[in-house]
Amino acid sequence: MRHAIISQMLAVMSLSCPALAQELVYTPVNPSFGGNPFNSSHLLSIAEADRPDPPAASSSAFAAASGATQTDFFIRQLESRILSRLSLDITDAIFGEGAEPSGTFSFNQTTLSFETLIDGTILLDIVDNATGATTTIEVPAFLTGSN
Repeated sequence: MRHAIISQMLAVMSLSCPALAQELVYTPVNPSFGGNPFNSSHLLSIAEADRPDPPAASSSAFAAASGATQTDFFIRQLESRILSRLSLDITDAIFGEGAEPSGTFSFNQTTLSFETLIDGTILLDIVDNATGATTTIEVPAFLTGSN
């Protein structure tokens, strides 16, 4: 009985209080989306604080961060430059002046064969001799400069 009286009193008190409400209006925070332009520097500083540090530019810092030695880093750089030069030589042999209509190049465990078709299209077959996997690339005639 006591609970019933308390609940009735609460109900009467809640009805006697005026209800206050207002319309909710969304205002964007980001100035890019119509928000206050004075928020831009604050939002930018928060974004920069959340951004991870960029990797170090020096090779010694890279080697230290990756757990590699200076020798490992040098070997990777040397391999990259050698493969880049090899790629340039192959590209010149296929597309350069006096290019042969077909040919084959072998290096490491890779064989690259090319053939120029009658319409000027060049077919490249790259075979990984270790796994037998083959990749075929078709270069359209308009990229080779021939008609």
